[in-house]
Amino acid sequence: MAGGEKDLKKETIATHAGRMSAEHFGVVNTPVYRASTILYRDLKSLASADVPYTYGRRGTPTTQSLELAVTALEGGARTVTCPSGLNAVALAMLAVCSAGDHILVVDTCYAPTRQFCDKMLSRFGIEATYYDPLIGADIETLMRPNTRAIFCESPGSLTFEVQDVPAIAGVAHARNAAVLLDNTWATPLYFPALQRGADYSIQAATKYIGGHADVMIGTVCANENHAQRLWETWAFSGLYASGDDCFLALRGLRTMAVRLARHQETALVLARWLKARPEVERVLYPALEDDPGHALWKRDFTGASGLFGLELKPIPLAELETLMNALKLFGMGFSWGGYESLIVPAKLHRTAKPFEAKGPLLRIHAGLEDAGDLIADLEQGFALMKAAS
Repeated sequence: MAGGEKDLKKETIATHAGRMSAEHFGVVNTPVYRASTILYRDLKSLASADVPYTYGRRGTPTTQSLELAVTALEGGARTVTCPSGLNAVALAMLAVCSAGDHILVVDTCYAPTRQFCDKMLSRFGIEATYYDPLIGADIETLMRPNTRAIFCESPGSLTFEVQDVPAIAGVAHARNAAVLLDNTWATPLYFPALQRGADYSIQAATKYIGGHADVMIGTVCANENHAQRLWETWAFSGLYASGDDCFLALRGLRTMAVRLARHQETALVLARWLKARPEVERVLYPALEDDPGHALWKRDFTGASGLFGLELKPIPLAELETLMNALKLFGMGFSWGGYESLIVPAKLHRTAKPFEAKGPLLRIHAGLEDAGDLIADLEQGFALMKAAS
């Protein structure tokens, strides 16, 4: 890549990092390699494994292109790819925790992350304690002698609280614990997780990296202190993301900067419009000036993505159904980060601190459609909801 990576803007890094054109006859995009067996030159080569690629599961040029690009964008030491975002979360936790260890997990984490902790880590004798996302440096009070890691997700799933990651990292590192952060919402474009104190930056690349609702893949990037442990855990677990999936993720990565800017622009328009609606109690989006997490967001982030929440004023279920079923441009489906707008009811899973909401909570992903068209769709939905009351 031309120029030193430290001197380049992240938009440029996302466009250029990991390209291997010289190795592929000048082709701009690294081709899709579908490989299991890789042949060696001779017996000496086989014995020494002196080739860049040894077996399909251990990576191909397609895999390497994506991993190098994500590593450059994250500012880390090594990235590995996984079959899904959840698998990336699981891998990072297993890289730092062993039987008998304790892990602190933010109460606002992605629901399947909680399920993995409660149903899988517990089987290996690893105990998870959930903590208030706003705890900051007071997380010191929850640390134990066997606490090996603190897992963060900022902003938090569904309710979008912003964590003080640098303060949490300061406590963790003073106690020789690692910091794991799910960075899917902001991506390294808008939140430099490793520079803010995380040791592992995790992304469900299914979402904004892929960007087109057509690939399942996850990434984990570690700093220099944890790179070897991450790679060993990944390699010994037999994890593998296919060449096709890595190609789709890499193609999405090249345009992520322009897409994410549009997602943010549209989300802000929708969030401000929704704030003024009589049906809405509050909007949950840290990029809004009056959001409780705005100061931390402004300090630590350089942008916001297209995902946010809102609380409606109390209404009967029938009226909520009328609103949801009336929308034509907002699909009802899980995941987010694609080009399409989505809306789903939010079902909270909390044990450390309850989230107070009187009315229904909704999660919205602002896609790449025209903002005016999306507002018109919401407006006609609210009109039908009111007519049904």
